[in-house]
Amino acid sequence: MIDAQGYAALDPTTPLAPFSFQRRALGEHDVQIEVLYCGVCHSDLHTARNEWNNTLYPSVPGHEIVGRVVAVGSAVSSFKLDDIAGVGCLVGSCQSCSSCSEGLEQYCENGFVGTYNGPAFGGGENTFGGYSDTIVVDQKFVLRISHTEANLAAVAPLLCAGITTYSPLRQWKVGPGQKVGVVGLGGLGHMAVKIANAMGAHVVLFTTSPDKKEDALRLGASEVVVSKNKDEMAAHLNSFDFILNTVAAPHNLDAFLSLLKRDATMTLVGAPASPHPSPSVFGLIFKRRRLAGSLIGGIAETQEMLDFCAEHSIVSDIEMIDIQNINEAYERMLKSDVKYRFVIDMASLKSA
Repeated sequence: MIDAQGYAALDPTTPLAPFSFQRRALGEHDVQIEVLYCGVCHSDLHTARNEWNNTLYPSVPGHEIVGRVVAVGSAVSSFKLDDIAGVGCLVGSCQSCSSCSEGLEQYCENGFVGTYNGPAFGGGENTFGGYSDTIVVDQKFVLRISHTEANLAAVAPLLCAGITTYSPLRQWKVGPGQKVGVVGLGGLGHMAVKIANAMGAHVVLFTTSPDKKEDALRLGASEVVVSKNKDEMAAHLNSFDFILNTVAAPHNLDAFLSLLKRDATMTLVGAPASPHPSPSVFGLIFKRRRLAGSLIGGIAETQEMLDFCAEHSIVSDIEMIDIQNINEAYERMLKSDVKYRFVIDMASLKSA
């Protein structure tokens, strides 16, 4: 076994605190990574506070991991010592179902193994995530990082926020000549704007906050619409080829569905703690519109996303924090007081 140090939630109500635990011994197909940076995802907060009612405690969150390879198993061929590598939202799957065979491990029929809180998604023993100094992962679920070392901290959120937005944009074939809406300018939304813009789309950002207009344009949006303004919304009726809705709070979906062209799709990637109000059936059937969902991405697509982002010099806009400030960061995240993703400098763990 490998000794590890991290920060964990011990129950839903107490702050995260230092936690000692053990990783499995290195198997022949395993890669051991020294965690350098770990992004802070809203899913971390949901899990730490058991807002999805599936948390196993103690819980070590973190699934936006960038680090350095410090050991490899005897059968590992994809990585070597000192390589920079990443780990995203999943560290295992059955590898035998139809989804896994198609490289869609996130939809594993037998339940993928989450990087943390594994059994909630069909895994065996509880898994501990990236709020820690080291992690051991099967090489099949480790990703190559080709960004420059100066950008590694800002790469970390790509492992969740990046792939969560890239995957639906690719699935619904977003590209040049298309008008694409992005709802919400947070950790997910700001990545969606950057990626859709790099794909060549005309990007329209929807926000409830007029003061986000300048930032949205800087990130790559061509237009910004304040969704509370009925006139601004009405000007875009029946005009969108695709809308990616990143908002993780319940809201009226009909307002955005009405903006889609015939046969167009709005895809949800935000995961609210309570359901959205049910959309009107008539808004869907009269234009043959589609309301869809999308969950992260498989390993091959995540690697594709990382390579695409490296090619287009795309990283997340981040605020670096020490691990000792994670509880304060959670409270700020609830207030949307971050532009646009917290990333933990795991070197700070040594003084925790």
